[in-house]
Amino acid sequence: MSENSHTATVDRYLETIFYIAAEGDVVRPGRLSTWLGVSAPTVSEALRRLERDGWITLNEDRSVDLTNNGHRVASAVVRRHRILERWLTDVLGFDWADADLEAERMSSAISDDVIDRIDESMGTPNTCPHGNTIPGRVAISRELVALNQLSVGANGLVRRISEVAEHEGQLLLRLLAKYGVGEGAPLEMVSVDDTGACVVRVGNERVDLPASAASAIWVERGEP
Repeated sequence: MSENSHTATVDRYLETIFYIAAEGDVVRPGRLSTWLGVSAPTVSEALRRLERDGWITLNEDRSVDLTNNGHRVASAVVRRHRILERWLTDVLGFDWADADLEAERMSSAISDDVIDRIDESMGTPNTCPHGNTIPGRVAISRELVALNQLSVGANGLVRRISEVAEHEGQLLLRLLAKYGVGEGAPLEMVSVDDTGACVVRVGNERVDLPASAASAIWVERGEP
């Protein structure tokens, strides 16, 4: 298969593998099945085709890695998605969750020239609205911790929302957007329990977050 020959389905699998791996997680068929909402046999068959065509490597422990070509295509897909998300939120005023859905719908229908012009019109932003670096841009080096690792009374600045939250938790994105828990937002830890669930103060609002949400929000520790 030509390295330029890939379908929307291939793009979707490669993008998902990219996202999971970017969070430091091992990519396995079961995780892909859950993320993509398809059956285990469907994932297994798709992975065999992806390996056959040189997009991925299937390891003996059933973990999945992108090949160089696979990473190139995945990076291009992610770049388009993140630029569109930034444009939809910053320019058109969509909330995070709707921007994510619309970017998914629009991505394959817009030419590279249009994507590049949208990017340039915004001053080539470094990140998507959730603080995740756009491929090809240099990530800002910061020491980040998961929100629920902050001590009670500690302050932090939100720097990144995990891709896991972005793609598996539309309700979480809406909750965070409602309370302004976005990139650069200051917050204070009010309480955290043994499960990792916590209550934070954002401005004048107290926000209750389950452990799954709190572990998906990455913050830079503020001044004590």
